[in-house]
Amino acid sequence: MIITWLGHSSFLIEDSHGRKVLTDPFDKSVGYKLFEGDVDLVTVSHHHFDHDYTEKIKYDNLVDKSGFFNLSDIPVTGIPSYHDKVKGAKRGENVIFILDIDGYKVCHLGDLGYVLSQEEIENLGHIDVLLIPIGGNYTINGKEASEVAKAINSPIIIPMHYKTPLLSFELEGLENFLTYMKNGEKVGGNKLVIEGPLENKSIVKILNFN
Repeated sequence: MIITWLGHSSFLIEDSHGRKVLTDPFDKSVGYKLFEGDVDLVTVSHHHFDHDYTEKIKYDNLVDKSGFFNLSDIPVTGIPSYHDKVKGAKRGENVIFILDIDGYKVCHLGDLGYVLSQEEIENLGHIDVLLIPIGGNYTINGKEASEVAKAINSPIIIPMHYKTPLLSFELEGLENFLTYMKNGEKVGGNKLVIEGPLENKSIVKILNFN
């Protein structure tokens, strides 16, 4: 499995059969280079401009709701959650997606806006790769994200939705999250290749565009 961070909350995930999943595509105002190409499946956690721009993308299937799906031969579970701390009253609902890719469970938390309860975390089941927002303002911040990440305890944690030099609006950067997590490993690019068994300990993998 190859995970490529495209910026913000958008990842291109390719399995060993060449199937491609695109998460939360953004429009050009966000600041990162737009993804243009063909994919098998698009997941959209919520319908805001920085998470649901599909005009430049060719895709076979799109899922933007809760439920159980098998799209493009990829099992997908959509779990309801909220974009804020007041059950959606401020920013609406958010869908957490769990993708079963090459035998790994990949969880994309979307724009999660609150710390998940123990029951909600247990409902996620075992997660191998956690894609978690950390930038605050519109989502959980670095401290809250560290609480969620430690509770889920996945072997690989990839932060997203945070401030970088390319992002056009203000969010927290990586520092706060890494301070609470106390570990972080730079990948040296925006791609992460995952194969074979994963280590038992949780490691924060930092993808970048350098």
